[in-house]
Amino acid sequence: MAPPATKNSPTTPLLDALFTLDRRSRLELIGEVRLDFPTHHPQGMAFATGLTFLSSVEILDAPLPAADPTLRSPGRGRGHVFVLDSKGGLLRDVHVGEDSMYHPGGMDFDGEHVWLSVAEYRAGGPSIVYTIDPYSLEVRERFRVDDHIGWILRDPELDLVYGGSWGSRRIYTWDTEGRVVANWENPGHFVDYQDAQLLSPGLLLCSGISVLPQADGTPFELGGLALVEPQRQKILRDVPISIFSAAGHVITRNPVTVTADENGLQIHAAPDDGDDPGGTRILTHRIS
Repeated sequence: MAPPATKNSPTTPLLDALFTLDRRSRLELIGEVRLDFPTHHPQGMAFATGLTFLSSVEILDAPLPAADPTLRSPGRGRGHVFVLDSKGGLLRDVHVGEDSMYHPGGMDFDGEHVWLSVAEYRAGGPSIVYTIDPYSLEVRERFRVDDHIGWILRDPELDLVYGGSWGSRRIYTWDTEGRVVANWENPGHFVDYQDAQLLSPGLLLCSGISVLPQADGTPFELGGLALVEPQRQKILRDVPISIFSAAGHVITRNPVTVTADENGLQIHAAPDDGDDPGGTRILTHRIS
């Protein structure tokens, strides 16, 4: 399948590379940056103005589990957006959220602002949508949603905002004032999307994980990438990812950003928590 035509899109090399990606593609680790500060449980990642923005949830009181995830207790915690230099040094810890809404999610840079959602740590809980100015680091509330929004981004050419619910079981489109333009049930059950980025107008790259039981009862983390076209409510392509960090997490577990250069496609990911062996590292894999 060829990538959809995009008018004057600067991301054509990235799109071309993504449409050649399949489960036979090889991933080679070409770099890692260790984050030498408490990172807690990273959630989303975006590159902007030469900086890396990494969202993370710090859990103070864990939510009480329930068979129905909407009935979990909200728990208590803090939402963070870590602003990093090119070597992973912490420049600023921006606190985000309000009361029981402390769980930041996947994020993206629209060329002007970093867009971020912060939700209760349970399915169906409310969320706040924020933008962060990458220069001043001013945080601005944009709108609120009566659902758990696990990732969000803005499409500047169409002036629309896209986001996914808990596990991305429902995908939303809003205008920039928060009015719902569309919402639809995700037909894909391959992985639950945890982070997303805009590739070109109306085309998203979503990344995520499914935790599957094995025959011996131990869990297996299956990762994946998906090309999603919200305007047509379609998944154009999805590809499994089964590359793991030193701590044993699939690399698409949470924060992911994909770039392309003259040497090919690169996946930048931070799958490990601060208390995992070795702590959090931003891993870069080249795909061939």
